[in-house]
Amino acid sequence: MSGSIEQGISQTHGNTHILHFLVRLPRSMGEVWPSVASAEGLAAWFTPADVLEPHLGGAVTLRDLGSGEVTAWDVDRVAEYTVEGGGRIRFHLERDGEQGSALRFTHEFEGEQETERGWRSRFQRLIEVLQAGPP
Repeated sequence: MSGSIEQGISQTHGNTHILHFLVRLPRSMGEVWPSVASAEGLAAWFTPADVLEPHLGGAVTLRDLGSGEVTAWDVDRVAEYTVEGGGRIRFHLERDGEQGSALRFTHEFEGEQETERGWRSRFQRLIEVLQAGPP
């Protein structure tokens, strides 16, 4: 199974922007979870996490976005980070077939710093990292 990135959806409410993506991934939820919920996993495809306390209310610092806290945490399913200046970033994993998983992604932010194209590029790197398998 190869991964795919469905067309993103972008909404604007005043100065608040919300991006949604559905990304189909070639690995099980358990194999994908570390990529969205660990410092090492995030660094491999998104951005270094200088701090990541993996629990609700834990501290998080995403190097390219800012510092904040873990605002949702359901092990193996949901990781959400809200960072000052970077907005709310939510990764929601679901089972997709026998061996795959689906990532429902939301990024809510103020301003113009993020684009659909930027996230599409990141998700392509995530698919490549997962297809390569463990180092």
